[in-house]
Amino acid sequence: MVTPPQDHVTFKPAERISGYGNDVWSMVNSAAAASPIQPISNLGQGFFGYNPPGFLIEAAKAALDRVDCNQYSPTKGRPRLKEALSKAYSPLFGKDLDPETEICITTGANEGMLSAIMAFVEPGDEILVFEPFFDQYLRNIELAGAVTKFVPLVPPSNAASTKTPASAWTFDLNQLRVAITAKTKMIIINSPHNPLGKVFSRKELLSIAEICIKHSIIILSDEVYDRLSYGPFDRVATLSPEISRYTLTVGSVGKAFYATGWRVGFLIGPESLITHVSTTHTRICYATPGPQQEAAAVGYEEADSRDFWKDSKEDIQGKMIRFNTVWDELGLPVGAPFAST
Repeated sequence: MVTPPQDHVTFKPAERISGYGNDVWSMVNSAAAASPIQPISNLGQGFFGYNPPGFLIEAAKAALDRVDCNQYSPTKGRPRLKEALSKAYSPLFGKDLDPETEICITTGANEGMLSAIMAFVEPGDEILVFEPFFDQYLRNIELAGAVTKFVPLVPPSNAASTKTPASAWTFDLNQLRVAITAKTKMIIINSPHNPLGKVFSRKELLSIAEICIKHSIIILSDEVYDRLSYGPFDRVATLSPEISRYTLTVGSVGKAFYATGWRVGFLIGPESLITHVSTTHTRICYATPGPQQEAAAVGYEEADSRDFWKDSKEDIQGKMIRFNTVWDELGLPVGAPFAST
């Protein structure tokens, strides 16, 4: 007997994605699009409402005319961008960064984080995450078959009635210690923090890092908002040479230059860690688009001479201050951020 054709066939998804459903951005973006009041300010997703700087746009256009930029790029990234990042970040890290062995270009910072997790975490291993947290952390951890252990960031007791700094959100070091088991392989630190705008203090970072060294835990330091911080902050990898050997720092071209759609990120770390991240990155997406990498290189090469970082921070901080006057007028207390996230 011939089975009649079915109008609809149901396929069972793999267990690692079966519980995903819609992500928070899909839900918020759909709600914003469906609003009868248009245009509407959508605060649900962290993309910019304006273009990257003109000199970056021109660099991208020029790159599109180059044959080598339109073909596969080296898996670890185009040499010019890695060299530009080395020159830009070596002073910030207090040491010379080797562009060949200590930097890996990824297809967005999120893919870089997934590559780092997949490179070192086995199914059943545990990763520590401070909450609240960026939604994708959880999905990346689940995709690797790992388990998320949460350590809460707690607001100050007067946060519901008084405007307080984001830095006042704290965590209990004992809770962090208790969360660690023999299966703990990694911790994710996000500073400047999304969504709080908190910058972890040097004391806080040192206390976390010392525990990680004691238990041989890799530190995945998400610093994608480093260029959107309103002032200096401590980078985990700069706390000590020993701590740097445990640390992978995540960066984002998209956040730095208002180009989130370009999907260019990077990881900085010791060769002993970067080697394995690069291997995983190669298997996930092989290489990152060339024209965007070449334009990003121009961005880091010219940003200082054009005062771009200074102007960018002043502009974004000014927008934050203007926006937050709304809450002041309504009498609603908010946490004052130290960075735009």
